Formats: sequence, structure tokens, C-alpha cells
Amino acid sequence: QVQPVESGGGLVQPGGSLRLSCSASGINFSRNDMGWYRQAPGKLRESVAAITSGGTTYYSDSVKGRFTISRDNAKNTVYQQMNSLRSEVTAVYYCYIPGSRSWGQGTQVTVSS
Repeated sequence: QVQPVESGGGLVQPGGSLRLSCSASGINFSRNDMGWYRQAPGKLRESVAAITSGGTTYYSDSVKGRFTISRDNAKNTVYQQMNSLRSEVTAVYYCYIPGSRSWGQGTQVTVSS
């Protein structure tokens, strides 16, 4: 079973930045679309960003202009650069591989002063 592994979460002050990483083995990574989701306390899990195998990117309206998703196929890794962070983005962030319906374990992002 494919198990994406996220890293890079943590505590950051408002206005700060973080870069999340998600690595995945056991799949033909370059041929897979990849996505980031998040789940805040008491809320449903929601899509944040996605990148296709061809490199086309998609973002939720709430993060457009502040988050950037990218991929490095040589490293089997997808990234999410998050800038100008605000408290409302505090959540557990999950990596998702649609082709194998695989979720990572999640990484906590907390924005607080």
C-alpha cells in the first residue's frame, strides 16, 4: 500500500512561511497527480492545492496567491510553499494521491503569536 509521508509542519508566527513536503514511494510518481488537503479542528477536510502529472496547478480560493504547490519527480516529492500565513490556516495538512486513494498521516501547521 502506498503511504505518502508529509513533513515540514510546525508553529509559525502570523505573516511567516512554511514549506511542506510529501514524499511517496512505491508508485510511478511522475505519472500521478498529487494534492494537499487540510482539516481544521471541528471542520471537514478540504482541498487546498493540487498538481497534475503534467504540472498544472490548482488552488482553493482561500490560498491563491499565498500557497504554491510544486513537484520534483526526481525526488518523488511534492511541496507546498505557504507564505503570509494567518491563524485561519491552522490545521493538519494531508498529502493525497488520487490514483491510489492514499493519504499521508498529516502534519500539523499552527499559526500563532
